[in-house]
Amino acid sequence: MRILMVCLGNICRSPMAEGVMKQKVMDNGLDWIVESAGTNTYHTGEPPHRFSQKICKAHGIDISGQRARTINREDLTKYDKIYALADDVYGNVLSLARQGKVDNLEYFLNDLYRSGKDLNITFNDSVPDPYYGGEDGYTHVYNLIAEACEAIIDRYR
Repeated sequence: MRILMVCLGNICRSPMAEGVMKQKVMDNGLDWIVESAGTNTYHTGEPPHRFSQKICKAHGIDISGQRARTINREDLTKYDKIYALADDVYGNVLSLARQGKVDNLEYFLNDLYRSGKDLNITFNDSVPDPYYGGEDGYTHVYNLIAEACEAIIDRYR
């Protein structure tokens, strides 16, 4: 399976999701490809945010080698699943498609919602953007991402 994690700038949420999912894929012996992208060009070529790197590193995951890139039209058919980490990102990916439909696009947290874990999330919910907050926000986002990645693995394993 080929998976693309997408957030706005590809420096906070989606790099964490890429790193966590790659680790879980490896731990489960799966042959999946996991990458990430953003819907804007603000941070193209930059490494993940320092707090994204720090929280992942604290969990044994090194995302320092990732570089932000922007999703493109070819990505829409290259991946089996495209996970939008937020509502605005979901809309941006649909706009990129031009026809307004992307069969392999889904909200990232939906499998976690379906899992029945009581984490105070709803269907089509967004992963909060920690960019303008402090380090604690990155910890919360990491925990949501880790739980969602596990739910995705459980669904497709």
